[in-house]
Amino acid sequence: MSIKRIEPGARMSGAVVHGNTVYLAGQVGEGETVTDQCKDALAEVDRLLAAAGSNKSKVLQTIIYLSDMSTFGEMNAVWEAWIDPANPPARATSEAALAAPKYKVEFIVTAAI
Repeated sequence: MSIKRIEPGARMSGAVVHGNTVYLAGQVGEGETVTDQCKDALAEVDRLLAAAGSNKSKVLQTIIYLSDMSTFGEMNAVWEAWIDPANPPARATSEAALAAPKYKVEFIVTAAI
């Protein structure tokens, strides 16, 4: 099976397609609030999924990292407005230190094509 790398860089690719599955790199967003960062990051998820020939209705699994679990409800409000309600993916959410102090949330998405 072939492997297609979307937006490859020196350190990582934005997404990797193998067979009928696309694996996205962790997506973070810009903004001051968890809401702003979630909306921005999920817009990037949409963009990368489209580049791979997929969309949010085909998301299989999402792993979400929050820098502070007290923002779980705020993140969920954005998440629930974004997901395809007919096709919710498997999901896990954990608290973790992210790559830079300004980041409050990160999404790691795997989807079918």
